[in-house]
Amino acid sequence: MSDVERRTVPDTIEPGSTVRGEDWYGRDLSGRTFERVELVEVDLTEVTATGATFEECTFRGARFNASAWRESAFTGCTFGRTNLFDASFEGCKLVGSRFDDCRFDLLRAERGDWSFVTLRRAAMDGVHLEGLRMREADLDGARLSGATVIGVDLSGAELADVDLRGAVLRGTDLSALDPRAARLTGAVVDPAQAVVLAESLGLVVTP
Repeated sequence: MSDVERRTVPDTIEPGSTVRGEDWYGRDLSGRTFERVELVEVDLTEVTATGATFEECTFRGARFNASAWRESAFTGCTFGRTNLFDASFEGCKLVGSRFDDCRFDLLRAERGDWSFVTLRRAAMDGVHLEGLRMREADLDGARLSGATVIGVDLSGAELADVDLRGAVLRGTDLSALDPRAARLTGAVVDPAQAVVLAESLGLVVTP
């Protein structure tokens, strides 16, 4: 794999390249495409992008702080030790991506497809997730205490030992959630969700 060592974002980064230690602070990556690129310790702080595409890329030690992504795709990507503090994703596609040992403080994601994403044991306390498709996502052991999770499709998701204490869950599909294997104290649900949770416990709900 070749190394890209220029301070500015090159017009073209060849598939399979490695970008190491670059400072892309505040850059506009709209419309850019990256394929199988490894980004190591790259600073993406306050980057903005509409329609950017990352296919099977790897982010190691990258910083997404306060970055804003719209209608962009991160498909089949791996995020390791990546800081997503105050990052926002609007209408983005992250299907099949994996997050390991990442920071999600103040992350906000609205609309978009996050199906099959792996967020096992992720510390996502206080994040804002709204209108996302997260079908068959792996959230085993994830911490979302105090999070806002509104209108999210979690059908088929893995939710064993998920921490949803104090989370706002209105309109979210909880059909895959076993309340006996989750922490739900103080979680806010709507009446339809309460019925689903009660039936999961074997209760018979009548009018």
